[in-house]
Amino acid sequence: MQQQTTIESAMTRAVELAARGLGRTAPNPVVGCVVLDAAGRVVGEGWHARAGGPHAEVMALAEAGDAARGGTAVVTLEPCRHTGRTGPCTGALLDAGVDHVVVAVPDPTKAAGGGADLLRDNGIDVIEGIGHEAAAHGNRAWLHAMATGRPLVTWKLASTLDGRTAAADGTSRWITGPQARADVHRLRAQSDAVLVGGATLRADDPHLAVRDIDGAVQPLRVVIDSRAEVPLTARVLDDAAPTLVVVAEGADAARLRAADVDVLAVPADLAGLDLAALLAGLHERDVRSVLLEGGAHLAASFVAADLVDEVVAHIAPTLLGAGSPVLADAGITTITEALRLTTTDVVRLGDDIAITATVRREH
Repeated sequence: MQQQTTIESAMTRAVELAARGLGRTAPNPVVGCVVLDAAGRVVGEGWHARAGGPHAEVMALAEAGDAARGGTAVVTLEPCRHTGRTGPCTGALLDAGVDHVVVAVPDPTKAAGGGADLLRDNGIDVIEGIGHEAAAHGNRAWLHAMATGRPLVTWKLASTLDGRTAAADGTSRWITGPQARADVHRLRAQSDAVLVGGATLRADDPHLAVRDIDGAVQPLRVVIDSRAEVPLTARVLDDAAPTLVVVAEGADAARLRAADVDVLAVPADLAGLDLAALLAGLHERDVRSVLLEGGAHLAASFVAADLVDEVVAHIAPTLLGAGSPVLADAGITTITEALRLTTTDVVRLGDDIAITATVRREH
C-alpha cells in the first residue's frame, strides 16, 4: 500500500472535494474521492455534485481510467453497495481493478452500508478510519439526519459585542459589515433550507435567496406563519427560490394554496408550533440541513426544544448597551442549565468575528 503520508494527504484533498457538494446533494451525503495509481500518484479526483448525478468514486475512476488498476481509492464515505438512481460504487471500484480502498467514515444506512465488507469479500484491501474526524465534520448534516430523522439546525446570528441585534429605537441595519453579510450567502448556499419566523417576515420582509455566488443551488425558503397570514406580495414568495410556508393545523391556508404556495401544516398548542414535527416534515422533503435565521424568540423556541445543533455567530465590535437581545427567554433559569457549546472555528470577517460552535450533547 502507498505511504501513510500520501494516503492522509489524499484524504485531506478528498474532504476538500466533498465540500464542493454542500447544499447541492440532498438527500444524499457529500462525498469526495481521490484515486492514486500503483505508484501513489494522484490520477483521478471526484465529488458528488448533485443527487442523481455520478457519485464521487465514479467521477474519480473515470478520470483515472486504466491508471486506477492496482491503485488506491481514497474516499470520505464508505462506498455504497446498492443501486439507486445510479449504480453501486462498489461495483465501479471492482471493475476498475483497484487493490486498496481507504474509507474515512462508515455508511450508517441499511440501504447503502456494508460496502467495505463487500469489497473485502472480493479481495480488496480496505482500511477504515483515516481522516474520520474531518470527513465526519464535513458530512455532519447528513450523518445527523440519518441518526435522528431530522435535519441539522444551524442558528445564524448577528449581534454587537454586548449581544444586541438592534438599538433601543429598533434600528438594526447594518450591525455587521459587508464581509459578514456576504458570508451569510455562503451559509445559505451550503444549506438545504433557510428558516425564519413570522415576526421576522413582518418586520424585515426578507428575501432569503442566495446572491453573488456563482452556480449556487437556491435553498428552500421556509417561513413559519402559524395563522397563514403571510401577504402574497412578500419577497419570499417570488420565483427566485422555492418557498414553503409552515402553518398550524386548522389554519385557513386556502388563500395561499390558491396562489400555488407550498404549505405544510403541523400541530400547534398554546406554546406555538411543534418544531420537532416541522423538522420531521422538512426531513420528509429531503432537507438535511437548516439555516435558522429567525429572530430572538424563534431562536429561543428552538433552543428550549433542544433543536439547535450548531451556532454561527457574527459578532461586530460595537456596543449599544440597550436594545433587542440576540436570544429571548429559552427557559434557562440558572447557570447549570446553560446551553454549552464547543467552538469549532473562529474567522475574522473584516472588523467582525465569525464564531462557529456545536452544541454539546451526551450520547
